[in-house]
Amino acid sequence: MLIFLLVSYVLFSISMMKLFEKAGEAGWKALVPGLNFAVMCKLVGRSPAHALWLLVPIVNIFIFVGLCIDLVRSFGYLKLRHSALAVIYAPAIFFYIGSKGDKYLGPTLKLEREYTEKIKAAIEAGKEREAQRLIQKSPYHKSATREWVEAIVFAVFAAAFIRMFLIEAYTIPTSSMEGTLKVGDFLFVSKVHYGIRTPQTIIMVPLLHNRIPGLNVESYIAKPSLPYYRLPGLQEVERYDPVVFNYPEGDSVYVFPERTYSIYDYRRGAITPQRYNQIKAGRAKLIVRPVDKKDHYIKRCIGMPGDSLQVIDRQVFLNGKPAR
Repeated sequence: MLIFLLVSYVLFSISMMKLFEKAGEAGWKALVPGLNFAVMCKLVGRSPAHALWLLVPIVNIFIFVGLCIDLVRSFGYLKLRHSALAVIYAPAIFFYIGSKGDKYLGPTLKLEREYTEKIKAAIEAGKEREAQRLIQKSPYHKSATREWVEAIVFAVFAAAFIRMFLIEAYTIPTSSMEGTLKVGDFLFVSKVHYGIRTPQTIIMVPLLHNRIPGLNVESYIAKPSLPYYRLPGLQEVERYDPVVFNYPEGDSVYVFPERTYSIYDYRRGAITPQRYNQIKAGRAKLIVRPVDKKDHYIKRCIGMPGDSLQVIDRQVFLNGKPAR
């Protein structure tokens, strides 16, 4: 996957060379990291300093997508399909525009702002017919359907990335944390404090973890996948911190309506007789999940590396002393 990203960046840079030349910029600037984005900002009507936002994790994804859309719009490609292709794989539409005879029209943000000001001026001057004519002929006009589609896509896109990299909402399903968290409690979990784990599974239904409600199927495709990587965190896990993690045994599971059993539950006989017989008879499918799609559990960390832990008469002892 890393190779794919590197190749895509090289293609992205090469594909912009012809666009830069059409816009009156030197083509070689598209090959210089950093400079290419500064020029890109200029061509769409933003300050070159706007490219600095690309250095901010998470935010850079939205900035990059916005620049790609605005660049194709600066060449007169204003349809929804053009914006969609710029989001899905920008080099493809950049190469396409570069191979055509289309000219650079100017910074799309500036052109759209100027057109809007013309409409506003006509309205203020009482020229309603002129204003209506401008509105009807506006190349920037979007249908109600397109407005809704773009709003929904952006909302899902933004929510998915916030959930993936920043915070995620959970509901406590069991009483295992009784005394601190009760069944049905809602909580938000930070993914930043202990280090953001970058996604391993890349093809999935947005905003779902591992199952599609009602269809009883997994909400992702395991392959292709990315290697495990975790960004530096703000702090280390400390004793007695409540933490959310992927259940270690959750890589091989049997999913039933009432609950999920791991293959180790089956081997230990720690499941109901009915479900045990179903599995033994081959009437239940074993589901193998990647690490980032295992079920989430919340527990309190009481033992740290190097500690000794004992349970004596229902009392936990850490390093020979009763735990609090």
